[in-house]
Amino acid sequence: QLRLVESGGGEVHAGGSLRLSCTYSGFTANPYAIGWFHQAPGKEREGVACISSSGVSTYYADSVKGRFTVSRDNAKNAVYLQMNSLKPEDTGVYYCAAGDYCSGYTPYMPLDYWGQGTQVTVSS
Repeated sequence: QLRLVESGGGEVHAGGSLRLSCTYSGFTANPYAIGWFHQAPGKEREGVACISSSGVSTYYADSVKGRFTVSRDNAKNAVYLQMNSLKPEDTGVYYCAAGDYCSGYTPYMPLDYWGQGTQVTVSS
C-alpha cells in the first residue's frame, strides 16, 4: 500500500520561508501525481498545488501563485513545496496526497492516499 509522509513544517514570522517534503513508499510501479493541501484552523481542507507524475506540469491555487513552488525528485520518491513570503493566513496543517493526475491544482484521487500532515505556523 502506498504511504505518504510530510515533513518540514515549523514556525516562522510573516515573510519567512519553509520547505515541506512529501516522501512516498510502498508498491509503486511509477510515480503518482502529488497534490498539496492546506487546512487552516476551523476551515476545510483546500488544494494548494499539484505536480504531475513526471514533474513537467505544475498547478497552483491563486492564493499561493508567485509564492509557492512545487517540485519533485522521482529518484528519491519525494515531492517538495517551497513556501516563500509566508503570510499568517498560510498557517495550518499541510497534507500531501497521491492521485492519478492533476485536475488543475488538485489531484484526481480515485483512491484515498493521504499523509498525516505537517504543521505550519506563521506569526505576524
